[in-house]
Amino acid sequence: MGLAIPIETSARHIHLCREDFDILFGEGKELTFKAELSQPGQYVCEERLAVRGPKSSFENVAVLGPFRNETQVEISMTDSRKLGIPGIIRQSGDTKDTPGCILEGPNGSIELDHGVIVAKRHIHMTPVQAIQLNVKDNDEVFVIMESFERSLIFADVVVRVNPAFALAMHVDTDEANAFANENNPTGALLKLFGGRTYNLQKWAEELQNGINRF
Repeated sequence: MGLAIPIETSARHIHLCREDFDILFGEGKELTFKAELSQPGQYVCEERLAVRGPKSSFENVAVLGPFRNETQVEISMTDSRKLGIPGIIRQSGDTKDTPGCILEGPNGSIELDHGVIVAKRHIHMTPVQAIQLNVKDNDEVFVIMESFERSLIFADVVVRVNPAFALAMHVDTDEANAFANENNPTGALLKLFGGRTYNLQKWAEELQNGINRF
C-alpha cells in the first residue's frame, strides 16, 4: 500500500519581498507571526493586504512568511475571473510573463507588473518519501483521492522534493470544492503505465494517434 498523502487547501495568499513589505507596511516593521503552516519554516502572518484588479478586489488577503526574493500573489481561477486578470497556472517562483495587480497596505500601495499565479497542483515530499513512491523532483504524477460521492483523480501533479519538506499535496479552493473538501482528505499516487509517471497531455495525444499504453 502506498503512502497516504495529506491533501491541503491553499486559499489565496501573498508572499512578499522585503522591499515591497517596507512600502506596504512601513520601514522598520517586521512580519508578525500568527500560526505555523504544514511546511517547516512557513507561517501565516497577522498582516493582511488588499488585492485589486481591473474588475474587482479582495480585502484582507493573508500574507505568508518568511520573506521571498520576489513578491508573488497566489489565487484560484475563480479569483482571477473576479479580479479581471488572466489565470496563469505556474509553479511557485515561476512568474515570468504573468499578470500583475495592485497591492494595498496600511502604509502604501504597489503596482506589480507580474507575479500573480494560479499555483500548479503539487506534492511536497522528502527524498526518502520520493524513493518510497518511486518518483523524483519535478515528475508529474496522478493522485487518486477518495471523498464522499466525489472521488476523483488529479492529473499533472508536480512532485517537489526537498529534505526540508513535509509530505502534503496542495490544491487551491476551486480544486478542493471539486471533491467536497472533507476533513483531513488524503490521496494516493496512482500507478499508471507500469508505474511510470506520465504527462496527461501526452497520454491524450497518443490515444488520438491510436497508441494505448494500458
